[in-house]
Formats: sequence, structure tokens, C-alpha cells
Amino acid sequence: MVTEEPSGEGSSKNVSYDWQVNKHEMKMRGQHLLETGLWADCHFLLGAPPHQEVIPGHKLILAMASPVFEAMFFGGLAEKSDPIPICDVQPEAFKALLEYIYMDSIKINTVDKACELCYAAKKYMLPYVVEQCTRFLWADLKPSNVCRAYEFARLFEEHRLMMTCMEMICTRTMEVIKDTSFEEVEISTIHTILDQEFLSVDSELSLYFALSRYSEKHTAQGESSSSRATPESSSGGSANVRTFDIREALKKIRFLTLTPQQFAEGPGRSTLLTQTEAFAILMNISSPNSVCPMPEGFSTSRVSRIQNVVVESPSPQDGSESPNRIIPGNSPMVDEMHDVRNMMDSQRYYCVRSIRQQTDYLNTSVLDCSVTFSVNRCICITGVQVPTQVLGESNMQRYHDGSLPERYSELLYAHLLDSRGSRLTYTHCTSKVRFDSMLEISFDRPVFIQRYKRYKIGIVFNKVGWYPMAECLPKKTYQDVVFSFGVGMPNESVRDGLIRAI
Repeated sequence: MVTEEPSGEGSSKNVSYDWQVNKHEMKMRGQHLLETGLWADCHFLLGAPPHQEVIPGHKLILAMASPVFEAMFFGGLAEKSDPIPICDVQPEAFKALLEYIYMDSIKINTVDKACELCYAAKKYMLPYVVEQCTRFLWADLKPSNVCRAYEFARLFEEHRLMMTCMEMICTRTMEVIKDTSFEEVEISTIHTILDQEFLSVDSELSLYFALSRYSEKHTAQGESSSSRATPESSSGGSANVRTFDIREALKKIRFLTLTPQQFAEGPGRSTLLTQTEAFAILMNISSPNSVCPMPEGFSTSRVSRIQNVVVESPSPQDGSESPNRIIPGNSPMVDEMHDVRNMMDSQRYYCVRSIRQQTDYLNTSVLDCSVTFSVNRCICITGVQVPTQVLGESNMQRYHDGSLPERYSELLYAHLLDSRGSRLTYTHCTSKVRFDSMLEISFDRPVFIQRYKRYKIGIVFNKVGWYPMAECLPKKTYQDVVFSFGVGMPNESVRDGLIRAI
């Protein structure tokens, strides 16, 4: 076997000229190039100092797999730097991505790796890898990783997976909150859990102690663990942002479902509550007619969240089976979830808002409109309807030759947000539409809407012209679903009369 120092770019090691002889498959040859760096014409800088490493790549192979790499190396603004820093992808995830590109190999063994690899695959537009990551999460879902999977599903708008994760959280809550992984979840996930109407917990004490452990871990560096919290110290300054969020979560715990003894021996001794708050809560637990009001913002619910009945869970998108989960037997959500899943694949309904009056409104550049809403039953939203431009005298003046087209090009964007402002879905619409008609904007997938939660739909119109602005009634009932519009702060709904139907 003859070996020589390669004369071109790539590895500096002695490389055999007949290495190809024993590589019977393309993926074997790709593995050799990836591992040796032979003929490499680009390099990537992974990780953060002081643990950075440089790995080689081949522009042609990378561009064959990813349109992002194609644009990076062969587009009009081709990357000139070498090595190319990869700052937003974990090193192991990027290496796993290269293994797929060079060797058609996808190795996923943990939820964290699935989430990190999926992020990289989304960034470099490798949909098959995204699909495999999502499938792994479906198959490996359990209480110790369900919160991480939920956060992944929320980030990447995998709404069916989000729904299944939340079902497991609601029905196996004790297992979820007792696992050490619960201390690593995002505070927004804890808020979502505490917003649920039904949770499988022994009592609200379980939720309180879980939140207390979370607080001890995440606020120990910023505050003395022996000092009592005060509203003033918990709400100001960037160093206390997490403390403020934890106190907001604390307000969602249903202390009024506890006995006086339970509260006094647990939350009553907490450093998360001020003495004034603890006293007021204890007075309200002891006497429902107490003259001492509950502290501002704290839950006044006396309804227990306890539940436990087995129902069938939704299956992954590939149709494979997933295990049954426990869902509240006394909860209307059981029937509602079944109804929602059936409707997602069959029936479609339109909640058309009732109009009081209508006037024309001129869009001179960009026109934003939004409406907040809530519903009394769980549903799925697939899109919205908005009016197109009016063909009135005002619009006619734009056409100087007197000829009016039947259609015009509409361009708009739509998004759906939850009560915390997190984006649930986003889409854009470019279409030739008729004047004086309705335009339907479909989201890329149905979005699950929980009852009595606040959501916000926003639309951005980008075409100059006159639009029919309407003043709509605040409520609309259709198919036993009551829509309440304009909920929350008044300034959150802006020119909402341009959103005519959901």
C-alpha cells in the first residue's frame, strides 16, 4: 500500500491513495472524508472558548444536502471566512447533523439531543431530520422529560406534540413535579402548568413545594435564603426578574383549597410570601366571609384540581400507537379533547362576528390590527377571515384611465399569540383577490385553544387602499362555543373590526 502526503487542501496526515477500495457504499466513503478531513475546503468553529474545536467540511457535499449550505457557499453572498463560526448550535448537535449529511445516519438517544439536533435541522432546512427528532420525542415521552419535550414542541410549533405533552403533565403531575428535571424547566412552562384547570396532584401543597424547590435553586444566588420576600424587592431590577416570575407563579396556586393547618405548616412559613400576605390568605382559608381581602393577584379559587380516569391519547403523526394516559373523569375537557381531535380531520366551522356598523378606512402604508379573545370550550383554530379592499369611489380614483381590474394583489401577515405573548403560529398570504370579498388565511396547522384562556390574533395589511372597518359585537356563539372578543386590556385589540371570522 503506497501512502503520500496529499498535495491539495485538507488533512495533513498521510493518506492512502487506495482507501476507496474497501468502501463499498457511498456512506462509507462519506464517513472517511468526514473523519479524516481529506479534500476539505471549508472548516467550522464549534463551541465557546476555551473549549472550541475546528472540524472540516466539504462545500459540495454540504450544499447537496442543505439549501442553506448551498446559499452559504455558492450563493450571491457566499461565506468568505474560514473557519466559519457556529455560535447558536451545540457542537454535538452540529456533528450529528454532519453525520446525517455524510453518512445518512441519525443517532438520537436523549430528549436533549433530539431538541438540539432538531434546532440545527430547522436552521439548515433538513426536514427529514426534524421529522425523526419529533418521532423520537413521541416515542420517548415520560414524566422525566415531558416538560423539556413540551418546550421543544412550543418552540417549533409542533402543536399535536404540545397537546400530548400537556396531557401527560396534567395527568401525571405528581411524577412530573417530583422529578429533578422539573427544577430545570423554563418558568413560562411552570406558569402554563399552574394555569391548568385539572392536575393530578394530592393537593395544592404539592404544587407549592415543587415551586419552592424551584425557587430555592434559581434565586439562591440573587437573594439571601433567610430573608422574607417583599413585593418591592421582587419586582424591580434585572437581577430579580426570575424572582418576580416565581412570585407571579405563586399567585396561581389555589391556597384556598388547603386547610388552615396545611397552610400554617407549609406556605405560611414560606419566605416566598410576606407576613401580610400569609395572614390574609390564612384568614380567607379559615373564613370564606373574611373581611380581610385576598392579596392582590392571588387565586381566589376554592375548587380542587384533582382528577384521575384513563382515556386514549392522541397518536404521533406517523400513526403509530402511544400509551393511554390519565385524564380527569369529572372534567369536560375529556369530551372536548376527543371532539377537537375528531374535528381537526373532518368538520370546519366559521365564527363570523356580528357587525354593528361599518366605515371605510384608508391604509396608506402598513396597517396593523389585532383582537384578543377567549372561548368556553376547547377548540382548534385553523385560520381567520379578513375583508378585501372596497371597490368604492375612493379606490376608483387610483385608476386614472378608468379601467378597474376585477382583482388586486393582497399581501398580509397573520400570527396567533397566547396570553404571555408567545407566538403559537405565523403565516403570510400573497394572493390575487376580488374587491369587496372575504379572504381566508389558513395557518400551517390547527392550533389547539384551551377554554377560558386569553389569545390574540394579529394581522398586518401591506397594500395601500381602502378597507371596510367594522365595529363588532363583543360576543358570538356558534355550535355551542361562546367567543368573547376584546378580553384583557383595552389597548390589546386594535382595529379588531378587520378580523371578521375565526
